[in-house]
Amino acid sequence: MRRRHLLALAPAGLVGACGLLPSRTDRRTVTVWLMKDSASHDFLRRFTASFEREHQDLRLDIRIQQWTGIGDKVQAALGADSGPGPDVIEVGNTQVPQYVEGDRLLDLTLEALRWGDHDWLPGLADPGSQVAHQYGIPWYAANRVVIHRKDLFAKAGVKTPPRTREEWLTATEKLDSGGDQGIYLAGQDWYTLAGFIWDEGGDLASNGGTGGGWRGTLDTPAALRGMDFYRRLQALGDGPVRADEEHPPQAGVFAQGHVAQIVAVPGQARAVVQQNPELRGRLGFFPVPGKAAGRPGTVFTGGSDLVIPNNTGDRDGAVAVVAALTGARWDTALARTMNYVPNRKSLAKAVAGEEGVAAMAAGAARGRATPATPQWGAVEADNPIKEYMTKVLTGADPATEARRASRRITDLLNRLD
Repeated sequence: MRRRHLLALAPAGLVGACGLLPSRTDRRTVTVWLMKDSASHDFLRRFTASFEREHQDLRLDIRIQQWTGIGDKVQAALGADSGPGPDVIEVGNTQVPQYVEGDRLLDLTLEALRWGDHDWLPGLADPGSQVAHQYGIPWYAANRVVIHRKDLFAKAGVKTPPRTREEWLTATEKLDSGGDQGIYLAGQDWYTLAGFIWDEGGDLASNGGTGGGWRGTLDTPAALRGMDFYRRLQALGDGPVRADEEHPPQAGVFAQGHVAQIVAVPGQARAVVQQNPELRGRLGFFPVPGKAAGRPGTVFTGGSDLVIPNNTGDRDGAVAVVAALTGARWDTALARTMNYVPNRKSLAKAVAGEEGVAAMAAGAARGRATPATPQWGAVEADNPIKEYMTKVLTGADPATEARRASRRITDLLNRLD
């Protein structure tokens, strides 16, 4: 997932963690590429010190990377024949499929079985897997929740957060009055739409298997039901139908004081309060409701996986680093430090004390990722989903527009160039 959607979750100021302990001549160096703002300096300092104490033959060289241009840099590192390249790389969870091509990542299927892959968040684990082989190991996650005004809920007589979609619509209708918007939902927030489609049993695209190729599936009955729910919810506010959640930034709209709810990562609440301090203490969080009570809605999961290049010079050392970083001890520590969701469903209790993160963790247990194909980036760049959403919200026939958008997705996913 592109990191601009997650930056609100973590403080800035991350620096490299190289050489935190005196090196010894008999230590082998493991080079690790981690992304800016993924972990704090203090976390990396503590992890490095502990890891090097427990692995007397290894030394960590952690190098912080910028997200801008990282795709080309990783591709170059994976394609290098030799040289001091990275042994472990952090990549966005949805980016793993593009790096798997050409047999350039180490197959970690056996390690995944030992590390308890059955407990991993599906939105992190699934895109890291190709044809029943695991290449990306889940590290941390983040996803959307509903950020709401507790005072406006009380004023409207909504005593508890809605647990089902129908309850959500009913509550939002009550909130959409007196000059307040029941919800601010931009017309092209396709990540939120994807969750509704998945909840209905549909998908954005599917793989027809051998010889079938990928095809867009917005025109299936399940996907159309998801779009219809989006339409009903979006109508209970004044979100622009021809723009996404970043144009204008929805945190700024929420901060103006006349919106009851937005769908966003919890860190957006901090941006809201910074712009309007009067809202401090008035914001709450709950998981995106699902179709049935007690089962949160499916949400798009962003975050990172760790991968090991096939051209690593130290397979055992790289595996040891990945095992430590993604193991329960340090994954829990990272989640608590950075307000992330841990990589395992069983670790959700570790963040239960933080309301926004707890709401994220509840949704992440049923999270999903975009279709696991290297060509999905081309779909996002062209994004016929956004155009489809705007046309439906401005009165066009949903089935007709869904077929048109699905054909475009199919073309983009099956391009050979």
